[in-house]
Order: sequence, then structure tokens, then C-alpha cells
Amino acid sequence: MSVQAAYLAVIVIWSTTPLTIQWSAEGIGFSAGVTSRMIIGTVVCLLLVKLLRIEMPWHKQARWAYLAGAVAVFGAMSSVYFASQYISSGLIAVLFGLTPVVTTVIAVLSGQERMPTLSKVAGIVTALSGLIIIFSLGEDAVISEDSNALFYGGIGMLACVFLHSLSAIWVKQTAQGLPALAVTTGSLVFSVPLYVLTWLLVDGQLPLEVPARTGFAILYLAVIGSVVGYVLYFYSLKHISVSKMALVTLITPVTALILGSVLNGEIISSSIWFGTVLILIGLSLHQWGARLRFRYA
Repeated sequence: MSVQAAYLAVIVIWSTTPLTIQWSAEGIGFSAGVTSRMIIGTVVCLLLVKLLRIEMPWHKQARWAYLAGAVAVFGAMSSVYFASQYISSGLIAVLFGLTPVVTTVIAVLSGQERMPTLSKVAGIVTALSGLIIIFSLGEDAVISEDSNALFYGGIGMLACVFLHSLSAIWVKQTAQGLPALAVTTGSLVFSVPLYVLTWLLVDGQLPLEVPARTGFAILYLAVIGSVVGYVLYFYSLKHISVSKMALVTLITPVTALILGSVLNGEIISSSIWFGTVLILIGLSLHQWGARLRFRYA
């Protein structure tokens, strides 16, 4: 599979993830929803490893890679599910769009990447300006009656962004030479016990009934989100820089907002469309700004 096709598939999957995360918790709670998803995803991964006869390495480098992946699979993902109780799927995607900046800062500070060029910085700043404008949705994007819902949702997503960025850089360092499916499987195996423990502490009750839409969302997230999505993500991450991979999160806010509006009745104000234009301009500057400067210099 080409890196371009994998990259595009990650965009599509991540665009649908915020909405299906909310659906997967309806009637059963966020802890039960995410734990069910990860258990099913782990079983699917283990079956694929056996069917495809992929060797699951357990040497020291592999164990570090699985732990690095688990920082995103457990840490970042559980933070998203926590935030989904309070804010809309569109705002979740928007806040997750902060990932490129955090990823770039961590990568530069850790010496993994050089200082970004002026055109890339301008692109990131422009795109972030669009995200800030979209964030002006404020209370329109709150789905909880809790007076601190926006605060709780925002803190949850900021934790998610940091953990996801940290995981991406760590995986880039440790997963070289390892099959993407092995990294995904190992990360899930490391994460599932933590999810089960969290579920026991937070809830611990098996749902008596699972709504049809909730069940569909859990299966979709388990197979497409956890297995296909992470395999393609780790595969893409092996071939491109972490900063370029993080640019996915500058595209998915737009698509996720549209899906949330069409399928979940979420509000899209004029600020969203203005912010969308800035995001696309920023993405273009980040990707092609240096080339344009060279052409017209």
C-alpha cells in the first residue's frame, strides 16, 4: 500500500472517530464504551497476526515501541472519551487540531527535527488562527449541562493532544523495523489491562442493554478505528516525519465538523467556515510555502 493512500485513509478514519466516539458511549458510559472497543480491537489484531503469520517480536526495542504506542492508545484515547461527555464531536476534532504545534515543539526540543522554516511556522500560525476562530463556538459546542463542561472537555483534549504528540515522537524513535500490525497489536495488549482497571474503578457495571447505534459505533471503532486506523497510522509514521503526520489533524477538524452537523445535528456557525478557510491556507503554506517562495524570489 502506498504511503499516500495510507495517509488519506487515516484522514477519513480520524474524521469519523469523534462522532462515533460519542455514539459508542450512549447508554453505557464512556469507560465501558472505550474498554469494549479496545478489547474487541485487540482480539481482531491477534487473529490477524496469526492469520497473516506475522512475527510478534518481544525483544527490548519492541517492548519500548509497544509502550510508546500505548501512550496514545490508552492515554490519549481515554482522554478523548472523557472529553466526549462534555463537548461536541466537532469541537473535539478542532482541539485535536492543536497536535501539529505540540508535536513540532516536542520534536524540536528533543532534537528529532530541525527548527521549522519560516513558511512552515507561518502555515502553522495561520492554521491555528483558524482553529482559534472555530473554538469561538464556545457554549454552542457543549453537550453537557455541567457549568464547567467546556473546561473539563478542554482539559481532556489538551491532555489528549500532549500524549498523542509524545507518543508519535516516541514511536518514531523505537518502532523502526517493526511491522505496523505488530506495533498496533502490542500497543493494544499493553493498553487493555489499563482500560479494564480504569473501567473497574470508574464504573465496574456491565450494561444491561446496548443500543443498536452504540453497538455499531463500538464495532466500527474497534475494527476500523483501533485496528485499521492504527496500522495505517503507524505505517505512515514510519515513512514520513511526525510533523507532517500531525498535519492530518489540521484537515480532520473540517470534515469532522461537517459530519457532526449532518449526522448529529451539531451547530456550524459562520466562524467555523471562516476558520476552515484559514486552516486550508495554513496547510497550504506549511506544505508548499517554501516552493512558492523559491519560485517567486
